[in-house]
Order: sequence, then C-alpha cells, then structure tokens
Amino acid sequence: MPSPAELAARIDHTLLRPDATQAQIAQLCAEAAQHRFASVCVPPAFVRFAVEELYGTGVPVCTVVGFPLGYQIAKVKFFEAHQALTDGAREIDVVMNIAAFKSGQLEEVEEELGQLTELCRFKNALLKVIIETALLSEEEIITACQLCAEAGVDFVKTSTGFASRGASVDDIVLMRRHLPGQIRIKAAGGIRTRTAALALVAAGADRLGSSNSVALLQPDETPATS
Repeated sequence: MPSPAELAARIDHTLLRPDATQAQIAQLCAEAAQHRFASVCVPPAFVRFAVEELYGTGVPVCTVVGFPLGYQIAKVKFFEAHQALTDGAREIDVVMNIAAFKSGQLEEVEEELGQLTELCRFKNALLKVIIETALLSEEEIITACQLCAEAGVDFVKTSTGFASRGASVDDIVLMRRHLPGQIRIKAAGGIRTRTAALALVAAGADRLGSSNSVALLQPDETPATS
C-alpha cells in the first residue's frame, strides 16, 4: 500500500471547472508544491500562470486539449497542444475524437493521436489520451486501447470527469489487460476517497486525476456511531 507521499506522486492535482479563477489556480499550485503531486492539471488559459507559480518546485504543468468532447478537427487539437507546450506545459491530456471513433473512422483517430504523440515527444512532453470509458462498450474500450498503443501514446486515461461517470476498477482492469506494459494508465473522474484511489492503483492505474487530491492523502472519515 503506497504511503501518502507515494500516492501524491501519482496524482495530477486538477482544476478544470469552467468557473475556475486565477486565485484558485494559485492555491492549486501551492498545494501541489506542498504535497509534491505528480502535476497540476489546469485549463489552457492558465498554463503560463501555473508555470510561473510552480517555477523552481519541480512540479510540472499539465493541460487539456480538445476538452471535454474531443470532436475538434485534428489541426485544431495540434495547434492547441503546440500552444500549450510553448506556454510551458509538460503534459497534455487530449480527448480522443469519440464521434469519429464511434463512426468507424479508426484510421483518422489513430493518425490524429500519432501526430500528437510525435509533437509531444519532440517537445519532451507526455501525452495522455482520454477515451471516455463511460461512453464506450467493453469492446470499444479494447479497440481504443489498441489504437492508442499503435499511436505510441504515453498514457491512456479513462475520463474527462464531465461524462455520466468517471473511472471504475473494472475499466482499469480491462485497460491494463489490453495495453502493452510501457503504456501507462490514468484514472480520473469521481475519485473522492483514499479507499477509491488505492483500489484504482491496485487495479493497475499509474496516475490519478482528482480535484480532491489533498483529501485522498488522508484516511477516509468513518461514520460516527451512536
């Protein structure tokens, strides 16, 4: 069982609400520096600010591309990612084109992911692909993992946190079974307790995304007894 420090090193401390403020991003960065989280994950508009806030701490900045629906055209996603990397992001979480995927346009999806992989490698950055497991059948999750493997991405991520549900242990087990060992898994969406976080790690998640990160480092509250 990982210690709180070891668990913190697996967590992307996240704030992606549309009403996020600069003051809240500053607090997020301060917490990430204090607890040594794996990264902060912020909206693209706050990347430069977060990079400045975290200067000298060793905590990298992550941001999202094609978020949260994923159906932007490939050129737009490439531009978004390039701009974010230019602004100082070191990790990119991109939403797969789920509409194209479900329409059977698998070559187009793989090509888009391959282009983003090449860009991130050139910039010495990590690429995480959000497949949004809540919208996929088991067979589709397997196919999405295979496409990600062919594209050579760094992580496959379960969820945006904006769908009907987030990560589940069953998702992680299925993904781990159908991904090569060098491709890591990020679980995100609805991770609110340390018990849930540890269960996802035990199932095979290498990274967790949460806006409740500080609470995940504490023991779960036990109900009061009368």
